[in-house]
Amino acid sequence: MYVGRPTKWGNPFRYRTSYGLARVPAVDGSPWEYEGRISAAGTRHDCYHPDGTWTVHNIRYMTRAECVHMYHRALAMPDAHLHIHVGAGLPWLTVQDVQRELAGMDLACWCPIDDGEGSRVPCHADVLLEIANGGDPS
Repeated sequence: MYVGRPTKWGNPFRYRTSYGLARVPAVDGSPWEYEGRISAAGTRHDCYHPDGTWTVHNIRYMTRAECVHMYHRALAMPDAHLHIHVGAGLPWLTVQDVQRELAGMDLACWCPIDDGEGSRVPCHADVLLEIANGGDPS
């Protein structure tokens, strides 16, 4: 079964587009987080804190692995913040949807198999396969 865009299984966190931006560092201090606001790579979204201090946050494109990580997170750990920005008003998928509709199927996507240097490129179909076949979604 084809699971790429524009199917309902397609990853809305799109590599090198405005749907795949990261804030660096994250507001909580971790290395990066999903940037769900209207933004563009190369800009800044500084965080102004109630105590009058502020921190600099740069916006960049997420890597392919980060886009796949966000897809996994949105499926396995529902987060209202992600759903506001992802899916263009479409109902979001659940782990149960994946297990019910994709269990035992072979999945195909348009992602390249490797990066041209022999390293495997992550794909959201890997996430769907793991969850569909009973893997731990968390």
